[in-house]
Amino acid sequence: MSEEIAVELGARRYPIHVGAGLIAKAGALLKPIAKGPVPVVTDSHVAALHLEPLLAAMRAAGIDARQIVLEPGEATKSFGELERLCGALLDLGVDRGGLIVALGGGVIGDLVGFAAGILKRGVDFAQVPTTLLAQVDSSVGGKTAISVPQGKNLIGLFHQPRLVIADIAVLGTLPRRELLAGYAEVAKYGALGDAEFFAWLEANAARALAGDEAALTHAVAHSCRVKAAVVARDERESGERALLNLGHTFGHGLEAATGFSQRLLHGEGVAIGMVLAFRLSERLGLSPAADTARLIAHLKAVGLPTAISDVPGPRPGVDALLAHMAHDKKAKDGRIVFVLAKGLGKTFTTAEVPAESLRAVLAA
Repeated sequence: MSEEIAVELGARRYPIHVGAGLIAKAGALLKPIAKGPVPVVTDSHVAALHLEPLLAAMRAAGIDARQIVLEPGEATKSFGELERLCGALLDLGVDRGGLIVALGGGVIGDLVGFAAGILKRGVDFAQVPTTLLAQVDSSVGGKTAISVPQGKNLIGLFHQPRLVIADIAVLGTLPRRELLAGYAEVAKYGALGDAEFFAWLEANAARALAGDEAALTHAVAHSCRVKAAVVARDERESGERALLNLGHTFGHGLEAATGFSQRLLHGEGVAIGMVLAFRLSERLGLSPAADTARLIAHLKAVGLPTAISDVPGPRPGVDALLAHMAHDKKAKDGRIVFVLAKGLGKTFTTAEVPAESLRAVLAA
């Protein structure tokens, strides 16, 4: 089974294909937009698992597919690697009417999308996300970026893909920890604006995470459907789209405080961040304690961390966390913008957060 979801952006409308076995069909899906040499950019980990099947499918469809293999890891989202990638793309002869394919997780998708957006003032690209996190979040919506010492994803632009191919079969090759980290973004869609979906996840997450095709396809497709609808209404994050950052301001602060290391994966930071957002909302009298408890219970049930104390190694200090959070790209007029809740499925943004309440939540 497979599903197709449209991101409705007028002339820039594009489809998201979700289902098992889609890499084998990628040639047919990409053929209508493929021109000239088509680089497939990936990293060495993903290349060993999925590059050859994708290249074979593309070549079988008559596409002149080439490969560019980068080093894996967050360090690849840097100015140096961006420059190297742009040079490699130019060397392959990609022109302004061409296409670039990003095969990998969020790092590859973000970097390739950014390179495509600036190369010759804009080249088309397609996303073939290979992690759960990328399939439900970073591959959809056109956010592209690299990270700098001052913070994560601070240099970038909006550049929408022409096509997203989310083959859920590839998720079976993910380490369990990475799969769970991606699931945090799935749970986010229920927590931020879809209480019915959150209830479905409570009943079906175990099946989806065990690889049940129907459950996993539904979880990914519904997440993409929610994000696609929000992006269509607020492409540049001037309003509603900011709600998709539930847990991210806290999470990015934790990631920075732990050196963007294996101590804390992005999705794990989001899981903890969502709990902190609900705890802060509860402390401010906005959200019932029962909903915080329900969120914590679900995240724990699937195996995700829910507290700062769950992060291995020395605990980040409150002042250090606040300093990192102040660099968040969503800050406005020097003030941190938070996504808070009035209960599961009911979120809003605000910069009106008392400092003592914030410090108390971070210290708990």
